[in-house]
Amino acid sequence: MKFRLLVTALALTIISISSCTTKEEKAKKAAADKKVRVKEDDKADSALITYNPKNEDKWIAGFADNLHRKYGFNGNILVAKKGKIIYQGAKGWADYLHRDSLKINSEFELASITKTFTGVAIMQLVEAGKLKLTDDVKKFYPNFPYDGITVKLLLSHRSGMMNYVYFIDDIWRKEKKDQKKGVSNNDVMNVIAEKKPNPYAKPDKVFHYNNSNFMVLGAIIEKVTGKTYAEYMMEHVFKPAGMKHTHVYSTTVYPKIPVDVVGHDRNNFRYSVVQNFLDGPVGDKGIYSTIHDLVLYDKYLKNERLLTKKSLDSAFVGRNKPVNGHFNYGYGWRMFDGKGMDKVVYHTGWWHGFRHIYIRDLDKDIVVIFLGNKTNGSLMHLDELFKYLKMPIIRKGAYTGAGSLPGTDED
Repeated sequence: MKFRLLVTALALTIISISSCTTKEEKAKKAAADKKVRVKEDDKADSALITYNPKNEDKWIAGFADNLHRKYGFNGNILVAKKGKIIYQGAKGWADYLHRDSLKINSEFELASITKTFTGVAIMQLVEAGKLKLTDDVKKFYPNFPYDGITVKLLLSHRSGMMNYVYFIDDIWRKEKKDQKKGVSNNDVMNVIAEKKPNPYAKPDKVFHYNNSNFMVLGAIIEKVTGKTYAEYMMEHVFKPAGMKHTHVYSTTVYPKIPVDVVGHDRNNFRYSVVQNFLDGPVGDKGIYSTIHDLVLYDKYLKNERLLTKKSLDSAFVGRNKPVNGHFNYGYGWRMFDGKGMDKVVYHTGWWHGFRHIYIRDLDKDIVVIFLGNKTNGSLMHLDELFKYLKMPIIRKGAYTGAGSLPGTDED
C-alpha cells in the first residue's frame, strides 16, 4: 500500500514538473513568436499607413498650413489617433538649392530621436541577458578613463560626462584633421581614453543631457553584439517593425549620406549643412527615417514585439528631478506625466539643420510627428494643436514648478 502511494506521489510530482516546464516553454515560445514577422503583418502595416486626403482632419490641415506660412516650418507632419492617420503633409523643400520638394516618404536624419532606438536596443540586450543596467562601461572598454559610469546612468543622462561633439570638434580643428572623413564610435572612445577630458560632474550627481551618453551606448552595442550599430538595428528593430525606409547612415561608411533631404541651418535656406566627420558616430544620432516608419515604430513598441511591457514600463519611468513639475527623462525617452494627466513619452531632435519632435500619448493613443529640415523656432508654436487633440502641451515653458532650469537639457 505504501509502495503504491509512493509511486502515485512520484508520478504526480513528475506530471506537475512536466506541466510547469510545458507552461514555461509555451510562454517562451509565445514571446518568441510575437517577435517574428508574418505575412499578415505587411497587410496590417499597409492599412495602418494608408491615408486618404479626402478624410483629412480639416482643422489640423489648416494648422499645418499656418505653421508653414507664418512660422516657417519646413518638413513633414503626421498625426495619428487610435491606429488611424488623421492628417499627413509635406511642407516645403527637401533641398532648397536644387528646388527639390519634400515627398511624404522622404527620409530625415532623426537627430536625437535616434536615442529612443538606442535605448530600445540596450533594453533588448538586457532582456537577452547580454548586459545589465548596472554594468560599468569599463567592463566593455577597460581603458575608459572614468569610474562608476554604468549603463543605467548613460541611459538617463546621469553619467556626468562632457559632450564629445564639442570636445572632438575642438581637437579636429586645432590639429587640422580631415573634417570630411567620418570618425567611428570606437575612434571617439579611443580619443576619450587618450585625452581624458574633464567630466561635467560626478556620476549620478545631476541630470546633464548630452550626446556622449548615447554615443557610448552605441559603442557598447557594437562591443556586446559583435555587429555594427547599423547591422544590429536593422536585424533587431527595423526589420521586425516593418520599417522598410529606415537606415543607419554614418560618414565612416558613406562619404555622402544617400538621402535627398538636406538640413538647413540658422533659419535660412542659404545655409545648407554638409555632413562631416561628426556624422560618423551613431547611437546619439545617425538613424534616418520617415513619418510612416515612425508610426510603425509606435505600433511595434505597443504590441511588445520590440520589448516586453516590463522593459518599456521601466524605460518610461522618470529617473531625474522633474522639470517644471512634469517633464523628465527615463531610459532613452523624454516624458511628461503627472497626477490626472496623460502619460506622454517623446523625444526632440536637433542636429545639422534638422529639428524634430516625436510624441506618443500613451493614454489617448495619439502619435504626433514633426520632422523638419530648417532649424528655427516653429516647433515652439504647437500649443493649439495639443489643445485641439485634448492632450498635454509638450512645451516646458507652458508649466511652472520645481526642477532644472529651462534650457539645461536641450538637444
